[in-house]
Amino acid sequence: MKLKTTLDQWQTLLEIDKAGSIQAASLSLNKSHTTLIYAVKKLEAQLDLPLLRIEGRKAVLTDQGKSLLRRANAMLEQARTLEELSTQIASGLESQLVVAIDHLCDRSWLFQPMSEFLTHNSATSVKVVETSLSKTTQMVVEEQADISIINLPIKDYPSETFALVKLYPVVARQHPLAAIPSPTTADLAINRQIVIRDLGDTSQQDVGWLKSNQRITVDNFDHAWQAVTLGLGYCRVPHHVIERYRDPNVSVLNLEHAHSYQVPLHLTLPKGAKTGPAAKHLYQLLLASAAQRAAP
Repeated sequence: MKLKTTLDQWQTLLEIDKAGSIQAASLSLNKSHTTLIYAVKKLEAQLDLPLLRIEGRKAVLTDQGKSLLRRANAMLEQARTLEELSTQIASGLESQLVVAIDHLCDRSWLFQPMSEFLTHNSATSVKVVETSLSKTTQMVVEEQADISIINLPIKDYPSETFALVKLYPVVARQHPLAAIPSPTTADLAINRQIVIRDLGDTSQQDVGWLKSNQRITVDNFDHAWQAVTLGLGYCRVPHHVIERYRDPNVSVLNLEHAHSYQVPLHLTLPKGAKTGPAAKHLYQLLLASAAQRAAP
């Protein structure tokens, strides 16, 4: 089916409506007054509908014109987006980025800079992969990610400081451990521990104190937190998780000789010199965000 109208015609009608008069629209479009009048008359003839009326020096849309222009405006916006997208693709931007984020990282530290990135980039989709332990290393050394938020730096992969995460042992207030003023590791050993599993496909790593007689293993700290609140056991979780939930029914244990410890997070580009422009842009936004968090 051949279309009766063109985008240029609807753009002309939109500019007249925005400017309030044909004369003002002719200046913004850099076209003559006569050209715009002809364009509107031709559009009205093609649609067999009155779209515009003149009231004094003003050009006012008819009810039919307003109704059609509302729909045409969405079409014009899609056309602008399509042209912007084609420009970005032509410049070599990646169609998709894979960002690996270690499970210790506060996800807002990724999503806030990503929001700014997406505002200026409509051509690139982003896939976020949560990692832990050996999976964090695997995503880097196998170059499965364009950007990786890791804990300890990985051999032969340059990295930048990104954040520092403190972890604290927590338990539900009704749990027996919560009643002990300063629990020891001996107290922990006879209570159930909730741990985060290694998400790696091949090798598996264990980190930290794991001497409890019984464990519950979950995929992430959100699952662990829910298990803690239900009184299933104790778990060491990042401070940002405690702050996010702010649950008065969860207590931080004053554990003897092990109340808290901290883990540094780093940012790296697994593909090195092969990293594309979109990944480099997001990487710089992440670094800038990290610098703002670290500023006094």
